This record gives sequence, structure tokens and C-alpha cells, in this order.
Amino acid sequence: MRRRSNAYHISILAVLIAIVIIQNVVPFFGYIPILGLSLTTIHVTVIVAAVVLGPKDGAIVGAAWGLIDWLRAFIAPTSALAPLVFTNPLVSVVPRILIGVVAGWVFIMLKKRVSTPLSLTLAGVAGSLTNTLLVLGLIGTLYRHAAAGFYQVNLSKLMPYILGIIGTNGVPEAILAGILVPLISGALLRYQRRSL
Repeated sequence: MRRRSNAYHISILAVLIAIVIIQNVVPFFGYIPILGLSLTTIHVTVIVAAVVLGPKDGAIVGAAWGLIDWLRAFIAPTSALAPLVFTNPLVSVVPRILIGVVAGWVFIMLKKRVSTPLSLTLAGVAGSLTNTLLVLGLIGTLYRHAAAGFYQVNLSKLMPYILGIIGTNGVPEAILAGILVPLISGALLRYQRRSL
């Protein structure tokens, strides 16, 4: 029984890492351009890994995303800002690892206190906001002058500008995670209980 459980665990982890790779390679799958914005969907896969497999595996899937992002910043940048900031693993890798850690632990702490769908929703929102706040916060902190020049805003207006990005990108991404994570993870958790 234990061998079957390990095989299930490893196969789900491998599938989720493969999905992250596909989301990074296939256009409009991991980054969806809408009205001049680029909404990220990859964080949903990381959060699903964290709530279905646990924070450690969520961190592994997040690390896979972060490493791909880091490598792409050198090889095939997705934006003009990418070679400037995403070549720093503090910005490209660490926040993606922490998505899995935060979402996984939020789910673990809440699943015994509130309903499973609500705990999955809150884990999804928490994981999504972890990514948004850490990436933009680190850009604002580590690259203030360069980011102000890139965004063509006065340095004193950089933080309000970054807060605007959080509102226009981060909030829709958090809502998306809050909707998709319970749908996907709920099904996987039910299947996991039946098969183990």
C-alpha cells in the first residue's frame, strides 16, 4: 500500500512539473495577455501541488517555475524588464518557492477549522498574493532606480505605480487562483482519498 502511495505521489508531482514547463513554453497558456496586462496562471499549478501534495512539493514545483523563469531571463526574455530583474534568483526563484510553502501551510492550518472548499480558496488567494507581493516588492526594493526608469515614472511615484500593478494584475490573479484551486484540487483530493 505504501509503494502505491509513493508512486501516486511521485507521478502527480511529475505531472505538475510537466504542466509548469508546458505553461512556460506554450504561448497564452501560462501568461495570458488581456487588455495590456499579462495575467499569470502558472501560480495555480504551484498552489495545486502545495495543497494536494504538501508545502514541500509545492516548493519543488514553485522552484521548477522559478528556475525556468530565471533561465528564460538570460536566454529568451519575456519582456524588456526580465533581463534586468529576473536574472536575480531572489526575484525569479525565491517568490515562486514561497508560493508553495505559504499555500500549503495555509491549507494545512485551515482544513480542520473551515470547510475544504473554503480552505482551498484561501490557500489559492494566499499563494497568489505571495507571488505578486514578493516579486513586485523585491523589484521595488532592489531595483528602485532601474524600475523607475523602465516604467518611465518618477522615483517618488514608483511605489504607487507598483501598487497599481498589484491592483490590476495581482487581484485578478488572486481571484483566478481562488476559483481554480478548489475546482482542480478538490477533484484531486477526492481521487487521492479513494485511491489510497
